[in-house]
Amino acid sequence: MSNSQIIRTNNAPSPVGPYNQAIAASGKLLFLAGQIPLHPETGEVVGENDISEQTQQVMKNIEAILEAAGANWQNVVKTTVFLSNLANFTPMNGVYAQYFNPETAPARACVEVSRLPKDVLVEIECIAVIS
Repeated sequence: MSNSQIIRTNNAPSPVGPYNQAIAASGKLLFLAGQIPLHPETGEVVGENDISEQTQQVMKNIEAILEAAGANWQNVVKTTVFLSNLANFTPMNGVYAQYFNPETAPARACVEVSRLPKDVLVEIECIAVIS
């Protein structure tokens, strides 16, 4: 991550997944709207009832937006993952982890919500910093 610093302290709980406690960053901020597993050409939901396939499509959608802005996964400093059921955390996390180096992964929050648009299983939003 350019122009960013990983913040770690033993005085707070260690991360329990592919994220860091905090990121200090400077540069141009890029706020990505929450992405759901829609195919960009058809607008249809991908992977009905398959959290891994849905997460993969969400990450592809985010990657396309990052690239359009001149950024990449290393520029992401914060993500928020919304799950319709926290029982899907482990498979979602397995796909999510493929996109981030554990040492430089962004800060992250993950929450269960009562419902997501089009009744999908996952939505992810993020903030990136472009130097």
